[in-house]
Amino acid sequence: MTSLAPEKATAPAAPAAEVELSIGGMTCASCAARVEKKLNRMDGVTATVNFATEKAKVAYGAGVAVADLIATVEKTGYTAQEPAEPVRAHKPADAAGEEGGEEAGGENDTLRQRLLVSLVLSVPVVLMAMVPALQFDNWQWLSLTLAAPVVVWGALPFHRAAWTNARHGAATMDTLVSIGTLAALGWSLWALFFGHAGMPGMRHGFDFAVSRADGSSSIYLEAAAGVTTFILAGRYLEAKSKRKAGAALRALLELGAKDVAVLRDGREVRVPTAELAVGDRFVVRPGEKIATDGTVVEGGSAVDASMLTGESVPVDVTVGDAVTGATVNTSGRLVVEATRVGSDTRLSRMAALVEDAQNGKAAVQCLADRVSGIFVPVVLLIALGTLLTWLLVTGDATAAFTAAVAVLIIACPCALGLATPTALMVGTGRGAQLGILIKGPEVLESTRRVDTVVLDKTGTVTTGTMALHEIVTAPGVSERELLRLAGALEHASEHPIARAVADGATARTGALPAPESFENVAGLGVQGVVDGHAVLVGRERLLAEWAITLPAELAAAKAAAEAEGRTAVAVAWDGEARGVLTVADAIKPTSTRAVTELRRLGLTPVLLTGDNKAVAASVAREVGIDEVIAEVLPQDKVDVVKRLQSQGRTVAMVGDGVNDAAALATADLGLAMGTGTDAAIEAGDLTLVRGDLLVAADAIRLSRKTLGTIKGNLFWAFGYNVAALPLAAAGLLNPMIAGAAMAFSSVFVVTNSLRLRTFS
Repeated sequence: MTSLAPEKATAPAAPAAEVELSIGGMTCASCAARVEKKLNRMDGVTATVNFATEKAKVAYGAGVAVADLIATVEKTGYTAQEPAEPVRAHKPADAAGEEGGEEAGGENDTLRQRLLVSLVLSVPVVLMAMVPALQFDNWQWLSLTLAAPVVVWGALPFHRAAWTNARHGAATMDTLVSIGTLAALGWSLWALFFGHAGMPGMRHGFDFAVSRADGSSSIYLEAAAGVTTFILAGRYLEAKSKRKAGAALRALLELGAKDVAVLRDGREVRVPTAELAVGDRFVVRPGEKIATDGTVVEGGSAVDASMLTGESVPVDVTVGDAVTGATVNTSGRLVVEATRVGSDTRLSRMAALVEDAQNGKAAVQCLADRVSGIFVPVVLLIALGTLLTWLLVTGDATAAFTAAVAVLIIACPCALGLATPTALMVGTGRGAQLGILIKGPEVLESTRRVDTVVLDKTGTVTTGTMALHEIVTAPGVSERELLRLAGALEHASEHPIARAVADGATARTGALPAPESFENVAGLGVQGVVDGHAVLVGRERLLAEWAITLPAELAAAKAAAEAEGRTAVAVAWDGEARGVLTVADAIKPTSTRAVTELRRLGLTPVLLTGDNKAVAASVAREVGIDEVIAEVLPQDKVDVVKRLQSQGRTVAMVGDGVNDAAALATADLGLAMGTGTDAAIEAGDLTLVRGDLLVAADAIRLSRKTLGTIKGNLFWAFGYNVAALPLAAAGLLNPMIAGAAMAFSSVFVVTNSLRLRTFS
């Protein structure tokens, strides 16, 4: 964007600028909504805040500075900062996102430490309170010693969040947890130091109703410590499954070559890829990745670009051809002149595409947080009303406060905190056994609404590797002889198509003879002598150079194969054409059955690929897909997904290549094949570990079942609160019983979640 000079006051307004801010301090989806609301209230500002990635994407016009945006976020009670510089352009791949990853890891380690310490301290407190046989003289003081650190230090994140929200006139589940645990601890301290609970020989009673005499002799430390530990467990499980911002970007950047052999004064000098400049010439040997976008200036080879383009057949390149960074040189030595480096490369632009897709994806709010805005204030009002009513009716402060504490404890959302992570933990555990990884609870809601599944071809429906498909021989030539001579010559070549012919020949005929002479003809094929025969294997042009033409039946077979999108290899020896071998990307054995299963789930399959139309149509026919979209670039895949979404369809995307990463992030549900690239896996919502498309149907069924369990858990957890609150307010529940009931609701939620272990 071109900036305007200060003196040009009459110039047209500058177009809106964009900035991405990292937001800190958000604990639930309602926090993200609050930040977004505050930013959007600013003149000329349009903001989207993503709780999952903890980022805000903000468009702002003239008169607004980034500092103003940060100040607004900070006034709302959260932190904000602008990335110092674009990672793609200035940082090596292994450093990208390192700081953010360490920070997230540190936060999870701290949460885990709080959970473990709280668990160790809480277990004896709960046991002593619930089992009278364990209540020795002065046991209550040991309970206080153990419970106080849990409520003060273990629950510190909840207290901080509650205080932040209170300062800005808001209340969340953190507010309820904080007030409930502190009230239980505070009442227990009063009862111990000023009431009768601190007397030696005190025993816990189990009266169901509140009585005027028991308030000053009752302590609720087990409820305070238990609630804290349960909620910490829920937060930790959620944190483990939460998607980390930038993971797909790091995977994309790490795909590129780390160093490169640059030609300097005729000598090869190995330097980091980041030091490459436009115009530099570098060497790429067989098996190496091409360091950056460039043009071949010396040599010829076949380049495997399937991870970037989806093209199943390696592309032959020679002098003057353009090549793309991160693609793999499979055979000959190349010298490439760099034409684009850094953030200008195709790989970096794809990284930006994934970043935009992820940040533009609306955050799915947690079901519990959706109602917390109403539930929490209502509970606080009920507790306050209970306290005042009891004071007015009975005049007994002890009974009044006991009833109010019972309301807060019975309403503490322990079961709510466990509803999502326990079901997710059991569901993902079962999923792992079946080869399915679910990344987090926020991805599950889309599975129930999905009606269209977009399937990448290469590596998803097909194996992504070339295989011998068909053998056509000339009259008088046996298949065994054709394969034996052609396979022997191809076995000496490094080209992927040659390897497919050689592997197919070995599988069908056994050991192959060694060629007596061998020569690779760049871009055309191979020639040599096998068992005394002068053999040619390759394109029809290679045979033409030796004045050999294909007879009508072989020419027809070649044309038919190419019409189906397969690669045809001509074979000749001793001056005559002897046969045609066809090579194609093999379809996975389970793909046809998988498409049928997806249809049974109510999904419409669409084949989307960067490969040519003939190949795509052939594969689609074989597996039973009616809708095919072929010859698309990575950015076109995103456009196709968006177009389907604009038609009112909820889209699931299944893919495995880097070219699928942005589309996976854009789709309502992304399913990444675990045998694919890290970029695709990180951009997807579900990962199919085995790389079997049949597992995609299982993944959607398991996700729907897990979501149903979560909703069931939340329903019963809220139902328990709604039913128990009136009892507590009426003084019919002792806080001790409230604590026990709270624990029972948690046990119910966990038991209900465990049913997912039987999923098959």
